[in-house]
This record gives sequence, structure tokens and C-alpha cells, in this order.
Amino acid sequence: MARAAQLGRLTVAIAWRRARLVERRPQTATARSLVLTVPGWPGHLPGQHVDVRLTADDGYQAVRSYSLAAPADADRIELGVQTVPDGEVSPYLADDLPLGADVEVRGPLGNWFVWRTEQTEPVLLVAGGSGVVPLAAMVRAHRRAQSRSPFHLLYSVRTPDEIWYRDHLADGDPRLDVRIVYTRQAPPGSTRAPGRIAPADLEEPTARLEPTSPVYVCGPTGFVEAVGNLLTDMGRDPATIRTERFG
Repeated sequence: MARAAQLGRLTVAIAWRRARLVERRPQTATARSLVLTVPGWPGHLPGQHVDVRLTADDGYQAVRSYSLAAPADADRIELGVQTVPDGEVSPYLADDLPLGADVEVRGPLGNWFVWRTEQTEPVLLVAGGSGVVPLAAMVRAHRRAQSRSPFHLLYSVRTPDEIWYRDHLADGDPRLDVRIVYTRQAPPGSTRAPGRIAPADLEEPTARLEPTSPVYVCGPTGFVEAVGNLLTDMGRDPATIRTERFG
């Protein structure tokens, strides 16, 4: 997932590292998981992201930010890339960068939108489209740590064909409750009509939270703002709502 730069964060000089593409997996018709090896990778927290830099033969460089889709795994990192029509970087990364080719990455970046294994409160994750990428890293880290803190994921997509990480979200983990909200086309048998996330969708998962429970919301700017407003209108303390947005 490409991320927009956010103002007001402390910037620390972090070196660029060479990263080699070793695996590409399809998620949807336009989304890919990219697995890269990064020698000397220092590790990262679920929810963090990296900058990716491409350099053309003529020296032109392009930099984009992408969320990490999996918890730390030695020198391997996984990124989620959603192709942007007419994009300068995402179509190349998603489909054209050859296996074995190198790019540069800088990170890990971001310390606010993270989940740590020592957290014990119930957690609510709310994703819009490719905003599920950093939340998938939290889900996978939660599972790996065998954490007992309940996780609830409310995932908004336009159609069933646009769901990322189907295997990870449907493996029967009793500590993970997943509900998918379809905004344009619901699958046969769905009891909810297509539409955007509404207060009724948030009532049950927020009722399971403690007052200090974190809520992580990630997706397009309009989606994040709408969900944040719904949560505060329902009485959630804004200090417990952590957001990442793009676009």
C-alpha cells in the first residue's frame, strides 16, 4: 500500500539499504505482495512502513512509501503494493520488477501506528481497501505471538474480488474476529446491503473494547476521516484512535 507522507513527525536519518525481490504473490487483480531480502535489516514493528527508491539508468529517482505486511522475519520483509492507474512506481513494482532485481529501501519508519506483542487490551482494526496491509502485519504478529488479546477486524472493500490476504483472514483463529463490509457488491447470501461503514457496523466491535483499547484505522483519507468521526461520535476517546491514511 502506498502511503502519503505525514507532516509533524520527527525525521531521523536512516540509511538506504539494498533490497532484492525474491517472491511476488497476487492478492487481487491489481494488488501484489512483494517479498524482499534486505541484508542487515534491523527488524520492525507491525504497522511500520518503508520508503522504496527506484533509480533509472539516467539517474532519475522515484521514492514511494509502502506498508510492511508481515512481522519481522530476519532479513526478509513483505510489502503490499496496489497498482495505481498511470502510476510512476506501483505498476512497475507490482508486475514488471524482475525476480532477483534490486531496489533500495529505507526504514523501518513510523512508531505511532504500531501494535506491540506486550499489549493486552482487545483491539479493533478498521481497514479500507489496501489499508488492510499494515493491519495484516498486526494480525500475523498477534497470531505468531499467540497473544490472548482479542482482535476484531472490520474490513471495507468494494467487491469480494478485492479482498487481500484471504488465507490469513480465514484460518479459523479463535482470537480473531473478521467482518467484511462490501460497499458496491456483496456476495450471494450476504445479510448486509452494500454500503459504507455505518454506526451499526461499529457498535458490536466497540462494545468489546476497554476504555484504553487501541483502534487502528487505515485507508484512503476520506475513509479514515469518516470512520474516525463515527468512532468519536460513539464516545471513543480520540486518544485511543490511531490512523494512517493515503491518497
